[in-house]
Amino acid sequence: MTPLGGGDVADAYRVTFTDGRMVFAKTKADAVPGFFTTEASGLTWLREAGAVKVPEVFAVSDDPPLLVQEWIEPGAPHRDTEADLGRELAQLHKSGAPLFGREDRRSTGSRGLPNVPAATWAEFFAEQRLLVLARLARHHRALADETIRAVEQIAARIDSFVGPEEPPARLHGDLWAGNRLVGRGGVSWLIDPGSFGGHREFDIAMMYLFGGFGYECFAAYHEAYPLADGWERRIPLHQLAPLIVHVLKFGGPYVPATQRAIGEILS
Repeated sequence: MTPLGGGDVADAYRVTFTDGRMVFAKTKADAVPGFFTTEASGLTWLREAGAVKVPEVFAVSDDPPLLVQEWIEPGAPHRDTEADLGRELAQLHKSGAPLFGREDRRSTGSRGLPNVPAATWAEFFAEQRLLVLARLARHHRALADETIRAVEQIAARIDSFVGPEEPPARLHGDLWAGNRLVGRGGVSWLIDPGSFGGHREFDIAMMYLFGGFGYECFAAYHEAYPLADGWERRIPLHQLAPLIVHVLKFGGPYVPATQRAIGEILS
């Protein structure tokens, strides 16, 4: 077992068997019930779409907390890596979800955000992301009262911000560059999902939040599955939830970023 770095949630290892086979395994001493089985179900759900590459789950347990999955041998990107990912992500989103939220109603993410089924994206995003995060921010005194009231105001007026209705997409749910691996042959793999049925602009906004995805990726996505008019104006809206999560986790630098996003939404 070789310890691996890069994670801030679990302890990860490359496990090499005597016959040379390798797997990826991770554990977490204080994992809450359902921590790894929820992640495993998300990986399997994304993999079932047959769109973008997702590691196969070999074993999972909540007691003891453990997830074992396919080892992805690192590789180098080639000239089509970004465009290929854009097309594959479009296909993943097109594969759809049965509803907004999760059928099993399991929470996801480091803050255990709820995924109770909702009739519309506006209802889901307002009630199970923005208002939940506003309450957490108030409880932990992570944001100023004025900022929290602005988040609540956005939630109350959510129908005027979210844009045209779309059917629920199959979302990764935490699609920053660290959750995308490039393996052999320049193939992209998605890991560590917080999967649920939602608006595809949520994944796209997360990709823009921290960077790490090339122009060719977004261009290929738009060609395969064009976004509704005005999607660029809605990026700050869909970035607001992950920004508040980062305020709760890391504080400081994410506070002004959250305030800027609120200003753009309300302007």
